[in-house]
Amino acid sequence: MTSRKDSRPRRPSKSSETTQRDDPFELWLKRGLHDLFDEVASEPLPEELLRLIEEDRKTRG
Repeated sequence: MTSRKDSRPRRPSKSSETTQRDDPFELWLKRGLHDLFDEVASEPLPEELLRLIEEDRKTRG
């Protein structure tokens, strides 16, 4: 087995949700993603896509 020679520091593993919520990087990332995608995620699905999903459901039983 080869050893890892990566000089990047490893992030400590998160054992609880509270720790993740308080991590500054996690907060920054979550806020940035919300800023970028909240508006898009709140848009309604196009009728054509809804029709395709419904057709697929019918064919799968």
